[in-house]
Amino acid sequence: MHEREVVITGIGLITPLGLNCEENWENLKAMKTGIAFHPGDGSPNFLRYFGKVSDVEIPQDIPDKLVGQMKFLNRGALLGFLAAREAVFHSGAPLSDTLPGRRALYLASGDFTKVGYDFMYPAFKDATDGNWQKIDFKKLNISALNKVNPFFLLESISNNLFSFLSAFFEFMGPNTSLASLSPSGGYALELALRSIKNGKADVALAVGCGNWITEIPLYELASIGILSKCTSGVHSFRPFNRQRDGFIPGEGGAAIFLEAADRAHERGAKILGKIKGCSNYCEFSDSSGFSVPERVCKRSIELALKYAQCEISDLASINPHGSGTQQGDRSELRSIMSALGEKNSDVPICGMKPYTGHLGAASDIAEVIFGIRAVQDRIIPATLNFEETEREFSGLAISNTHQTCENRCFLSIIYGIGGQSVAIVVEGT
Repeated sequence: MHEREVVITGIGLITPLGLNCEENWENLKAMKTGIAFHPGDGSPNFLRYFGKVSDVEIPQDIPDKLVGQMKFLNRGALLGFLAAREAVFHSGAPLSDTLPGRRALYLASGDFTKVGYDFMYPAFKDATDGNWQKIDFKKLNISALNKVNPFFLLESISNNLFSFLSAFFEFMGPNTSLASLSPSGGYALELALRSIKNGKADVALAVGCGNWITEIPLYELASIGILSKCTSGVHSFRPFNRQRDGFIPGEGGAAIFLEAADRAHERGAKILGKIKGCSNYCEFSDSSGFSVPERVCKRSIELALKYAQCEISDLASINPHGSGTQQGDRSELRSIMSALGEKNSDVPICGMKPYTGHLGAASDIAEVIFGIRAVQDRIIPATLNFEETEREFSGLAISNTHQTCENRCFLSIIYGIGGQSVAIVVEGT
């Protein structure tokens, strides 16, 4: 079956590092971080470190018929909307030239957000008196009656943003809303790509959003032991470092606008890049609990490179998931070493999450956007806070300073607890 060529013409990004793509990229080049300490009552100090987006403004171009629906967008959904809006406008694509039924939309809201539970936090706080192992249900019932917003059910629906975007941009073609584990942003991008390649759509929008900085997701993430204890403050998020101890969460939205190459060339669009290969795979672990397999993304890397007809030596960089957990980073680096072989250990590896905090599904798409900007400027971003990795990985090219590059392709990797992984090969301009 003939597959259409697909290009990237629009990108949108809002993170703790910046309110748009340009601001994010300039701050990343300056090696800044959006992670900060946020004082608060009751929570342990390590839960007060996170990346928060500041100065969010609601656009003035919301149609009157949709203004009332804005109140049902939770924090993560609002950030996803702002990123999607930037991506569509940045593309310059006249949507009126594309039938609504030929516009595809894929939204990833990610995992562990538990936004629907946030409405109960004030009541739970009253009912436990600070002891989270014991709940006074009488107090819980009384507090819930007085402190729970009656609109909680509508606000907790995970695909509110999907419905809003579909109405705002009239995307009525192939679509879905994903709420899987961490790679759901990668899945959304792959589905958007394939919808155009297979002739089901002419344009497609992939959106990822996440908000892991409210109390419910913070406590949940802490309970499964994947958050950093932040003993070095904002510098504690250090992927691949020998003394890593987990990640620091954040919030954000990221979006990529794709269109058929023939249509983009016909209208004279500025081409930002194209996705040359994309693959997803699920590795199984011998463990009976939540775990990461020994080589979590080995197979997805191999399949993506094969799909792209790309050699490891063609890559400007490899941009891993880099969660900063001991087991997760170890599994990911072993996967990369298997793909690299002995002759290509000089391909630069960079972890980007310390710039923004872990944004859930938004990180997947955000790091593809950062990769596109990096090859445009011919640099490989530094891995913030990196000092030294384990002896097993000492031959890998991980650096805490920016490096230069000539190649235009990069490999972006995403994985999640349970063995899900996505690998994406992108060629920038």
